[in-house]
Formats: sequence, structure tokens, C-alpha cells
Amino acid sequence: MSVATRLQAMQPTDLGIPGPTSLDMARAFRSVRADPLSFLVQVSEQYGDLVAFPVPGAPALLVNDPVDARHVLQTSARHWGKQTVQYAALARVTGPGLLASSEPDWIEHRRLAAPAFHHQRLVAVGDQVRAAASSAIATRLASLTDGDVVDVAALTHRIGLDAVGRALFSADLSGHAQQLLDATSDAAELVVRLGRSILPTAAWTPTPTNLRLRATRRRLDEISAEIVAERRARMLSSPGSHGDDLLGLLLDSRMTDEEIRHELVTMVIAGHETVAGALAWTLMLLAEDQPAQDRLRAELVSHEGPVSLLGHRSTLPWTRAVVDESLRLFPPAWALSRRSQQADVIGGREVPAGTLVIISPWLLHRRADSWSDPLAFLPGRFLGSGTERPEGYLPFGQGPRLCIGREFALGEMVLVLSELLRDHRLSVPPGWTRPAAQAQVAVHPAGGMPLVVTRVSRHG
Repeated sequence: MSVATRLQAMQPTDLGIPGPTSLDMARAFRSVRADPLSFLVQVSEQYGDLVAFPVPGAPALLVNDPVDARHVLQTSARHWGKQTVQYAALARVTGPGLLASSEPDWIEHRRLAAPAFHHQRLVAVGDQVRAAASSAIATRLASLTDGDVVDVAALTHRIGLDAVGRALFSADLSGHAQQLLDATSDAAELVVRLGRSILPTAAWTPTPTNLRLRATRRRLDEISAEIVAERRARMLSSPGSHGDDLLGLLLDSRMTDEEIRHELVTMVIAGHETVAGALAWTLMLLAEDQPAQDRLRAELVSHEGPVSLLGHRSTLPWTRAVVDESLRLFPPAWALSRRSQQADVIGGREVPAGTLVIISPWLLHRRADSWSDPLAFLPGRFLGSGTERPEGYLPFGQGPRLCIGREFALGEMVLVLSELLRDHRLSVPPGWTRPAAQAQVAVHPAGGMPLVVTRVSRHG
């Protein structure tokens, strides 16, 4: 049976909620796979804030109302779990780590990992994140000739990986860098392919996707085992605690080596993929808006002493506003999915247990009734008494499953901007066309982010 025939044969649970028909989905199948962001925009514009998709059995709904999103993610979060195709696909790579696991395992793992992201610990790792950014920038731009075009997305990926290694694992990942970058890139592509498959196959089936996935997992397994072995070898001469970073906390816990591997891979993929993509978009927005970039550079140059990992709303308000606005326009987590564990009410409609809900920050952040001029880059909306902070702003999720690395990611973005833009100006190349937004584990620029880089004087 062809994909189109299978889609047309589906009989969705009828709740009287508008949405595309099975035939509509069959016709749009290729475009949905190629560009899910545009598809979500299209169906929300056509059908409204609550859209039903034609899948067999329990309903599948797109929820694009901020109040309903908060209900699912926060108010009634205990009744909405992560038993969805999206997270099952991610777990095929990461294992049941923090991002993909469900209660009660998630609660225990979150408790173990939490001290690595406490305020005091984040303050302490600021120098390590700054060093990661400084090292990667110096290496990549050492032979820079003014006016050279640089793929800043490749640069932010390298910085993100190095920052995760230094801050969370106290490890130098430079020897594994290219392997990890290749493996995580492959993993992101495969997770999306699995998550969008209308004809799922068993993990043991020797399909091309499954074979690639196994090879990717083997590479990640080998590197994770090396990181753990190197850490244990260092600790042999100093019995006792393994340290207060994430890897040390995991090693001091009762976790098995397999469980430790799951958390390491989760942090390597989620911890650097999201920040790398968000930084690439931020640099693009600043390259397109030279006055905003000049104001950011002036703020950084006038800042006394090293930039901290925390506290930027008061010390670097414009820089932080730029980050907040970039995350509004290009939220790394473009879609969140949950499945109901009991009957509930969404958008005024009763829905049964088993209902799948898709919530898209990409859509919520572009609502004209929530944001003035929603498609424009306006960092000032996050400043002063006129601050816009609608309920539907959730670049790192919402509720109890709010990203544990949120403050680390925000701080890393500000530190990278400070290290790069105090001494360099970014601009768009001649004949500039924005890269397409590619929805993978995070939203990345398709084909990279080529920008013109020019050195500038801090005093001129």
C-alpha cells in the first residue's frame, strides 16, 4: 500500500474540530516532510488555533492558543506525558535521557542533574564557556582577511560542543570534535526522518535509516565510553567525589554506565545543537540590522570586566534583549508534543485519553494578537516598562519540563556574542538571501550561515 493510499484510508476520531482531510495530507505529503514549519503556518492560518490531523485512533491536534499550551505544558502537565513519536524517535539516538524520558525515571534523573545547573555552579563555569568561545573564534578567524565570508553556523557548532565539554563534563572534546559534530548532525537528520515517518518500522529492521542510525549510535557510544573512562582514570589518584559538574554527579550516583551514556549523549546533542542554531540566527539578525549590532557592540565595549554567565538583564540589557528577540523569531524547540493520560478539555473541546497534542513555539511566537509587528526583529520589545512578554513566549518549553539548561544556554549565547562582536563586524554578503529555516532537533539554517566578517577596533 502506498503512503498516499494509506493516508487516504485513515479514519480519524471525529471531535468536530476543523483540519485537513486525509486526501489533503496525502497531496501535501512531500511538502510536509520537506518544510514542516511552513505547513504548520499554513494549517493554523486556514483552520485556526485548534487543528485536527487525520490519524487513526486517538485524536492528533495542533494547539496554537497560549492558554491551551500552558494548560498542557504547565497547569495539567502531570496528565500529559512524552509518550509520542517525536520523543520515541529521539530516544532511538539518545536513549531515555532527560529530554526523552518519562516519569518516574525523568524525576530521578532531573534531581541528580539539577546541581550542575544551579546558580553557583553556572557562575563558576563562566570562564570555561568564555574560553571555549575565545579559542574557537581565534582558531577559525586567525587567518581572516577583512571581507571574508565565514559560515558562522559551523563556528557556533564548534563553540557549543566545546562549551558543553568544558562546562558539563570538564573534558576537552577537541580530539573527538569532528566525529561528534558529524555524529550529532547525522543523528539530528535521522531523528527527524523517524519522527515524520508515516510508515514506522521496527528498530531491528535493516532499512537504510536503521542501519545509519546504528552506526551513529555506535560512534556516540564509543566517544561517551572514552569520556567516562578518561574521567575515571583521572580520579584514580584522588579517591572520593568525582566533582560537581554534570559528569561528576552522574558518576557519583547509582546510575549504570548505560544510563550515564544516555545523559551524556542527550547533553551533547541537545546542549550544543540548540545553542548553535540559536546563535547562528542571532548573528544573522544582527548582520541584517547594523544599528542593532552597533548598539550591542557599544554596550559590550563599555562593560567593565569579563562578562558573567548570568545577570545580563541588568548588566547587558540590550545584548540580552537581542538574545530574547532572536529566540522569539527562531525558537530552537520548534515543536513540543505531549500525549494525554486521561480525558481532558482543550480549546473548549473534550478530548479522550491518548490524545496527541503538538504545540509549536514557532507559531506562538508569531501571533499577531500577542506581538506587535510579529515578523520584525525588534529587541526593544524586551526592554524597559514596555516589555512584551506574552504568555506564549516559550523558547525553552514551559512548566515542570522547562529545559534544565535554560540559564546555561542563555548565558552561553551572551558570552559568545561578547567574544565575537567586540572585535568583529558581521554583515550580509552581496546578493544576500536568507537561508531557509530547517526543522531538525532544533531549527537550523539550511546550508549554513555565510556572513561577511570584518575586524573592528574597540575604540573606533
